[in-house]
Amino acid sequence: MAKDSLKVSLDALIPREAFEIQDQQGQNIGRNVPMISVRDLEKNSFFYPFLRKPDFQRETNEWEADKICGFIESFLDGDLIPSVILWRSSSSYYFVIDGSHRLSSLIAWINDDYGDGKISREFYDGDITEEQKNASQEVKKLIKEKIGSYKDYQSLTQQQKQVDQKILDRARNLGALGIQLQWVEGDSAKAEASFFKINQKAAPIGETEMRLLQARKTPNGVAARAIMRSGTGHKYWSDFSPEKQNEIETIAQELHQLIFEPKLKNPIKTLDVPIVGNLSTSEKLEVILEFVNMVNDIEKDDQLGDDPTGDKTVELLRNCKKVIQRINSSHPSSLGLHPIIYFYNNAGKPKIGSFYGIVTLMLHLEKTKSFSKFTKVRKDFEWVIWQDDMVPQIVTKTTAVKAREKVKDFFMIIVEKLSQGTDKKNVIKEIIAEKDKSFGTLKTKARSNTSDTPGKEFSRETKAAAFIRDALPGSPRCKICNGYLPSGINSIDHIKRKADGGLGTLDNAQLTHPYCNTTFKN
Repeated sequence: MAKDSLKVSLDALIPREAFEIQDQQGQNIGRNVPMISVRDLEKNSFFYPFLRKPDFQRETNEWEADKICGFIESFLDGDLIPSVILWRSSSSYYFVIDGSHRLSSLIAWINDDYGDGKISREFYDGDITEEQKNASQEVKKLIKEKIGSYKDYQSLTQQQKQVDQKILDRARNLGALGIQLQWVEGDSAKAEASFFKINQKAAPIGETEMRLLQARKTPNGVAARAIMRSGTGHKYWSDFSPEKQNEIETIAQELHQLIFEPKLKNPIKTLDVPIVGNLSTSEKLEVILEFVNMVNDIEKDDQLGDDPTGDKTVELLRNCKKVIQRINSSHPSSLGLHPIIYFYNNAGKPKIGSFYGIVTLMLHLEKTKSFSKFTKVRKDFEWVIWQDDMVPQIVTKTTAVKAREKVKDFFMIIVEKLSQGTDKKNVIKEIIAEKDKSFGTLKTKARSNTSDTPGKEFSRETKAAAFIRDALPGSPRCKICNGYLPSGINSIDHIKRKADGGLGTLDNAQLTHPYCNTTFKN
């Protein structure tokens, strides 16, 4: 199986700024230049430090290594490159209206930063993901093999050693090469209108990105952006007080870690997996925004209006943290739901429909004070949802977001039947026999099959399925509810209570879920 090429994150190379920014110390004077040279894109130039993206610009991370390398090669060979469109603000910032990936690719090459260089490390406060580092190394290797670094070309102009004639010609021509510019004339409203008009043509803005752009100053929009980047990157919350900024960044980082870490590796070789597995940037952004909205009962993205102080943003993040802590954390309230059981199929593929359904279930159990009821039947509940994976059938007729209430209702029917004494092996049979039209037509079948193909080699899905099949039965269980314990999420409980004279000895210690120890047992 061929290795998937990683998307390269160049988002740090052109900072974001609000169109409305005003700098009273500067004036927009002089003419707009028709072209920028490679020297203009060096970090210490007079042009690059004032280059900006609109604060609502989507992340510059859609190009893979070969596309970046190909573009730089085309530039060096003097091929026709589409013009970059800029707008000059009253504060003399140069905003990129169109061409962010082109410009960022050149900046990356010139400053040797493909997502983990000095500029990026400062932008992300040193918090660079392994995926981003790997993508950077991939493009650097390709650049070295096919083009050579910018520093290599600089040294050639000084020494002109015996090298490939094509490379030497490229080096000689660099001084005359540049990117053609077009300029948007008018105020910030004209610039913003131009941005949306242009970006909805050749490369349309995704639905979720558009939702966030339109609600970019709302508390749920800011919260989603903060969680997406683990509290780093461009600070959409920079207008808030330092205290609010710090709290937003801290909670966002915690949420990102609880939802998306540890990093999922394929094929799965460990049961220590994240609640939500690997997703594309657009999918991840959608999951976060929908999660923030459903936790906080937000039906329309702009429902809460703008958040000038950050108070509402912090409130939304706190609510989100409470729910995720309940699902899988070391917090005393944590049910410690095993991700493999609740959020993956038997081949290790993440199920977003189950994630939305479980989040909705947690909200329901909180509202109805039913966590104890769930815990009493948890062992058999987990057996039922693992043996008969019905969620994909419930979701298939609609979207995962819209199906979340149905998934929650399905889970609650299982809880009710088990609570009433129905044998776990008959629960799904009874639900199917009742023909509840809200779930569609459910059919009993084995958990989703792997994509085996004829041949001697095991597919990635088969390898993952084999590991899960053999590793899961040996996983530890809570000694109170007998449900599965996730890796690293447990509480050490006194079998005989301290109040009853129990000692802190090994014989009196047992592994439990945090909630089972702190609340359910008592």
